[in-house]
Amino acid sequence: MSSYASEYLNTVTALLQRVQDEQLLQLEAAAARIAACIASGGLWHVFGSGHSQLLAAELFYRAGGLVPVNAILDLPLSVMVNARRSTWLERVPGYAEQLLQDEPVSAGDVVLVISNSGRNAVPIEVALAAKARGATVFALTAVDFSRRVSSRHPSGYKLLDCAEIVFDNYGVDGDAVVQIPGCASAVAATSTVVGSALLQALAAATVAQLQQTGHAAPVWQSANAEGGEAQNAAHLAQYQGRIKRL
Repeated sequence: MSSYASEYLNTVTALLQRVQDEQLLQLEAAAARIAACIASGGLWHVFGSGHSQLLAAELFYRAGGLVPVNAILDLPLSVMVNARRSTWLERVPGYAEQLLQDEPVSAGDVVLVISNSGRNAVPIEVALAAKARGATVFALTAVDFSRRVSSRHPSGYKLLDCAEIVFDNYGVDGDAVVQIPGCASAVAATSTVVGSALLQALAAATVAQLQQTGHAAPVWQSANAEGGEAQNAAHLAQYQGRIKRL
């Protein structure tokens, strides 16, 4: 019997190789913009809804991660309160503007918006509202899939139309990639693992840019490592009150 676990892992490995082969230039370009933002005192904001919110959390307040990251984690848009409601809510025009009223997005900041389809109102409006505030906007989406679906926003825009740099997770329609005989639907989504790798690569490139331009990169230490909490105390003192969820 063939190994469907192996099939999935081989598929993900191939997608990660595509990231390596095709997206290094935009990773480095985006890292330079984020590093300049952080060096000038700005914040890197990350937003997603539904399962894309996992990727926003991936960059926030974790060992080895950049400190000046503000993850926009709205519980009603997550799967942790009411999953079906989050699906409906991310389609509601006007919700994003209300959400951003309580987020510290400012001119000169960088906002990265994550949406697999890129068709729903909330991620599109987060991108547009961030641009209106003078922030630089990047996107992470499934480019080919997004181009094949219609927009659910009154403007007709999709997320990839609203960003200066677009990262592609190469997701297929429906995200899942493994076909198992007797199962009506494909299983095993790829967007989370590929998206996480892209974002961690972007973070690494940003830290390198900061160091190379003479700016000490603020990086969280593990709170479970010896001395980790003491080293993090200075970061907390600097950013608590600026980053909403610290």
